[in-house]
Amino acid sequence: MSTEPDDVFSSVHWDHPSAPKASAGASELDGESKHVARSGADDDAGPAASTSAAAPRPFPAQRALSVLELRPDGFIQIDVREPLKELEQTKDAYISYAVVGSTSLPMYTSKSFATRRRYHDFTFLHDHLAKDFPACVVPPLPGKHRMEYVTGDRFSPEFVERRRQDLKRFLIRIARHPTLARSTLLQAFFESTEWSVRMHQHLAHPPAPDGPPSMLDSLSDSLVNAFTKIRKPDERFVEMRESIDRFDDSLTGVDRIETRVRSRVSDLSADYDDMAASIQGLSYLESGITEPLNKFETALIDFGEALRLMSTDSIEPFLYHLHALQHYSTSFRGVLKLRDQKQVDFEELSAILSSLTAERDRLAAGLAPGGLGLTSFIKSKVDTFRGADTEYGRRERMAKLDRKIKELQDAVMGAQETSDSFNDEVLREQDVFSLAKRAEMKELLTNFADGHIALYKASIEAFDRCEPSLAKIRTL
Repeated sequence: MSTEPDDVFSSVHWDHPSAPKASAGASELDGESKHVARSGADDDAGPAASTSAAAPRPFPAQRALSVLELRPDGFIQIDVREPLKELEQTKDAYISYAVVGSTSLPMYTSKSFATRRRYHDFTFLHDHLAKDFPACVVPPLPGKHRMEYVTGDRFSPEFVERRRQDLKRFLIRIARHPTLARSTLLQAFFESTEWSVRMHQHLAHPPAPDGPPSMLDSLSDSLVNAFTKIRKPDERFVEMRESIDRFDDSLTGVDRIETRVRSRVSDLSADYDDMAASIQGLSYLESGITEPLNKFETALIDFGEALRLMSTDSIEPFLYHLHALQHYSTSFRGVLKLRDQKQVDFEELSAILSSLTAERDRLAAGLAPGGLGLTSFIKSKVDTFRGADTEYGRRERMAKLDRKIKELQDAVMGAQETSDSFNDEVLREQDVFSLAKRAEMKELLTNFADGHIALYKASIEAFDRCEPSLAKIRTL
């Protein structure tokens, strides 16, 4: 597995870069966006189903790019936009997305990039990043097996827009990661005009493993199972797992409460519509105050519409982002589980080595193999009665044990090194995940607050418009 220098995680900073740098990147991006390659592999097909690149498509800069700075190397700007239905009117129709951005990372051949990718391409990127960097928390992708694929609504504007946001969040999380952001596969995903060829090359020549297969590799699957537990838990990772559990529990609680709020807001907006209809009926009866009542009715309708807008534009994205955070923490929990597996491998191999060493020591002391129990004593007497050469057999067993012990000693040392290295990587991943979680929580809560502020401003404006007419109603 490829690794970064020890200090690369401490160099992560995700503030927005200075305005001149961002504007310069945007201008370069607009120029480069005229040269865009398209990927044409079917969502359910492999790289071999890819089609050749089609004519370039321009992507107007319609949204601000998400800016992520990776000091001291530079920054990456990413946006996923312009979903487009390809091969329309055929059974192989699919949606492609424009992936545009700019970067100052020195490994990239250009300061800006623009290409088209489809969901299958994102899946390939995710799966192979997870294989190439097992100790890194690779962000999850939005699931493909959803009801929209059964009902045929996977081309609906709502589904496509939600997927676009998910794919954008996926790339932003990768770009925030100090190791994944510098992977050659990600660079090819952004820059390659022959992505299908690049996928074939990656499948044919995957990154080389850290070393040749060892005894640990052959024993891991048999050692680790659902019933194996760590003998000596590391408090650092126990606390880490408990922290993630508390985070997930908190998100679940907020999700449950806000789901009820969404339902109540929907009911409340309907109630305000009913109230507006009642006020309209009242205005027909009260001829002297018909105009003020009509304006009050309009204010009620506007307020009900503002509630609906808050539900769709603020509460729905809030809940969806909460679910995305839960899936992200699940990915981190998967890395912790893999770390536990490495420690279990080391502990189990150490236990086997200790058992074989004790067996060898008993044979060297002239004791029966297996100890001084009744079964060992009877077996020794039977061998003597049968005329077996116990001394020759003892030497043969000792020689076999010596060979196994030597092999196991090497395997234990390798397992310890792997476990220690994995521990260090997971500790770095904890820092990266904590910063990513903090950045997303800031975005999540800021958007939620902005939605409510917009609701209150719209409410004040709606009722301010009707207040002068109501003030003119004479009560005497």
